[in-house]
Amino acid sequence: MKKVGLIYHEDYLKHDTGVGHPERKERLVAIVEHLKKSNLSEKIEWISPKLRNDVEKWILKVHQPSHLEFVRTSILKGIRLLDFGDTYVSKDSFDVALLAVSGVLEGVDKIFKGELDKIFCAVRPPGHHAESRRVMGFCLFNNVAVAGRYAQETYGVEKVAIIDWDVHHGNGTQEIFYEDPSVLYISLHQYPFYPGTGSREEKGSGKGYGFTLNFPMPAGSNDEDYLKIFGNEVSPALEKFQPEFIIISAGFDAHQDDPLAGMKLTEEAFKMMTKLTNEIALKFSQGKILSVLEGGYNLEALARSVENHLMALVEM
Repeated sequence: MKKVGLIYHEDYLKHDTGVGHPERKERLVAIVEHLKKSNLSEKIEWISPKLRNDVEKWILKVHQPSHLEFVRTSILKGIRLLDFGDTYVSKDSFDVALLAVSGVLEGVDKIFKGELDKIFCAVRPPGHHAESRRVMGFCLFNNVAVAGRYAQETYGVEKVAIIDWDVHHGNGTQEIFYEDPSVLYISLHQYPFYPGTGSREEKGSGKGYGFTLNFPMPAGSNDEDYLKIFGNEVSPALEKFQPEFIIISAGFDAHQDDPLAGMKLTEEAFKMMTKLTNEIALKFSQGKILSVLEGGYNLEALARSVENHLMALVEM
């Protein structure tokens, strides 16, 4: 059994969102410190990614050139807020965002070269709100979208499934693949809630119709509610699609202790959803799973949830 990998780089801490911002470097510090104290540490292969020379090429597979240049030039000019909301940046944020994308690309490489079956990417800034043409919700570049397209074009993967259980709907990932039948995007999220998208009626368009599946959940939903949807609807949809590669947008902000949302999940729910995802991966994609950190803003709950997520990956 191959080890599970964890991608992390200390430079991810250089992305400075300002005092009091929930998406802060302490999130990654809490995860790393917690895991190093756990009995998982020796079962995980720790990977420090390098900045790739071709990273912008792959970003441009899912983002418009104008988007890449907007992020680059805004940060070079010293602009601190890139949208009308809360996507704050600092002088190092562009390089850190490139390193985050480089990290998920290295994860894809290690999986498809047979070095590891499953990898968790502890990267920041997160990505699933970033659309093809705009930054949004703490996100600059859509890490999972780039990883999915990279797997398709580099390793000949025909069908990619992206499962997003962040408490906020991944509008960016949905927008990028909305007309694409080769990517099945599945999201479980609090609704109605930020960013306002993610109704069941949003199912894709054109050839991509039916390949976007949203499962909006009311505030207060608990472990049982999520696992019922996962077992009755998410797993059957994945069985039907038969993905050759599974990517998880692993947000942990649906936890009952998270300050930014109103869900009631415990870390056990994340462990069980990971196990159910694993079962599909073992059946259709030789166990290949790339998991990428999105949200999660209570430091203790985040660290415990990631530990349980990794426990499920290691055990399979």
